[in-house]
Amino acid sequence: MPNQLTLELALPPPTYAREDFVVAGGNREALAWIDRWPDWPAPALALSGPTGCGKTHLARIWAARSGAVVVDGTALEGKSVADLSDMATASPAIVVEGAERAPERGLLHLYNLLRERGGHLLLTSALPPAHWSIALPDLASRLRAAPAVAVAPPDDELLGSIILKQLGDRQLHAGAGVVQYLVSHMERSAEAARRVVAALDRRGLIEQREIDRRLAADVLGELSGMSPTT
Repeated sequence: MPNQLTLELALPPPTYAREDFVVAGGNREALAWIDRWPDWPAPALALSGPTGCGKTHLARIWAARSGAVVVDGTALEGKSVADLSDMATASPAIVVEGAERAPERGLLHLYNLLRERGGHLLLTSALPPAHWSIALPDLASRLRAAPAVAVAPPDDELLGSIILKQLGDRQLHAGAGVVQYLVSHMERSAEAARRVVAALDRRGLIEQREIDRRLAADVLGELSGMSPTT
């Protein structure tokens, strides 16, 4: 019963505020483009990078600034031109996450509608549009004209800063050497950092343990499905 009650404790949700974005060499250019809006040279901007690199955080920063709505690329499937027109009318700024999954005609119509109305489109994807398999020449040409910026996976310094931020968000204290140990042994992504800190929080509460190097090793072993090593 105590363990069950501990698992049900409410934990703070992730925050995508501008002031909570951790800036480093691999994301500085992308953030500069976000901050440059609305002075973009084209109606669209493409952000690309691996899962956990910070694309979603950047997109939410822009959405907060521009009043944009956020949709998944698959949400454009089956949308008529009238539906897309209503979407563009309701919001002159739109984020399409996973844009490589969007139907080409839907994405092209949305681009054209926003361009006609002086709006803007932010596209996020794992790979830049130049690496997509695009069948529609009109869409390919429009995306080639749009600035595209890559967001790199976090380096040691950024990953450590993200871990510290996640610990701080949860009001947790880690013992000496814990952050360095995690940086050296965990998957290198911001999403992995969130998962690891959540697991440290959960396991520390359940087992009433301090967040030290051994707990970090136990958690990484649990998350990877392997025996923990020190």
